[in-house]
Amino acid sequence: MSGNNYFYGDNVNMYGGQGNQGIVRNEGGAGAGQQDPALVAALAELTRLTAELRSQVPAPDAQLLDESLPALSTDAAVPALERHRALRAIAGIAAAVGAVGQPVAEAVRAITGIISG
Repeated sequence: MSGNNYFYGDNVNMYGGQGNQGIVRNEGGAGAGQQDPALVAALAELTRLTAELRSQVPAPDAQLLDESLPALSTDAAVPALERHRALRAIAGIAAAVGAVGQPVAEAVRAITGIISG
C-alpha cells in the first residue's frame, strides 16, 4: 500500500525559502482555543475554594475533590463532559457539608452560568 498518506495533526510542507510564515491555523475563527476571562477567573476562584474545603471534609470526599481538580484547569482543551462531571462532584460534596460548602456551591453555580451562557 505504498503511496497512501495519512496525516494526523499538523502537516507542514514548505518549498523555497522566502515568505514563510509558519503554521497558519484558521480553524474556529478568531480567538479559537481561548477561554473567556470571566471563566478563567471563576475557575481559579473555585480551585482556591475547593482547596480550602478539602481540609474540612472526610478523606473519601477529599480524594474526590483532588480527582476533580484537573478538570478545573483553565486549559481550553479540557473536555466539556469532564469539566461538567467534576463540577457536579464538587457541588455534591459542597451541598453535603452544608454551610461550610456554601461558597463552593455558589462558585460552581457561577461557573455553570458562564458555561451555559
